[in-house]
Amino acid sequence: MPSPRASSALYAIGDIHGRIDLLDLALEAIAAHARGYARIVTLGDYVDRGPGSRRVVERLMALGAAGACLCLKGNHEALMLDSLWGRDARAFDHWLANGGGETLASYGARAEDRKSALAVVPEAHLRWMERLPLTTADAHRVYVHAGLAPGVPLENQGEAACLWIREAFLRAGPGEFSAHVVHGHTPLWAEKRDAARPERLSHRTNLDTGAFATGVLSVGVFDPATPGGPVEILEARGPPAAWIPRAPRRT
Repeated sequence: MPSPRASSALYAIGDIHGRIDLLDLALEAIAAHARGYARIVTLGDYVDRGPGSRRVVERLMALGAAGACLCLKGNHEALMLDSLWGRDARAFDHWLANGGGETLASYGARAEDRKSALAVVPEAHLRWMERLPLTTADAHRVYVHAGLAPGVPLENQGEAACLWIREAFLRAGPGEFSAHVVHGHTPLWAEKRDAARPERLSHRTNLDTGAFATGVLSVGVFDPATPGGPVEILEARGPPAAWIPRAPRRT
């Protein structure tokens, strides 16, 4: 299939998780591919696990302010907000167990308690995360972090589904969604056994390639005139982490 005209393509970037090195490479790859102005959507999960969360947030905030990128909210942004703004007394420990310590280290803080952590994270960063939209759409596709509740109209989708859903969405068939769904959130599951490869199906595209661990950040190239999945996948590749996720055993 031929690539879309560079000026018309939309580029969707999967879960970044603090890998500023890969984000920089992805942006360079998009610029070279687009040969000019590029429309970019990022699918959430900018913080945690990787070492450069603060720099990722600052880069995306600058791109958004310049009108160069639309950033969607991920569950890790929601978890960080809940942790630092004290909406859930258990959230801080849960956040630390899921990569929050690496995020705090990127801000120059030790993972000790919510109060000391909140003192080093700029309020502007948290306000930016709070305002991030859950979804966006074009004529043929819906873009979201985790997925959608099957059989539910887009306008009725709740935040929990958009940020956290997995099994019910991943196992849903093509007839349960009104448009092709572009998402991240799940680098591995029973039917996606290679974390470093996108999942490309007729009704959805999963661009989470476990960048924080695999060293692969995927970018889907979507043609506004072509329904369905990406016409091309761009990859930003860097060093993997010390461990690589393994595919779960079939049960």
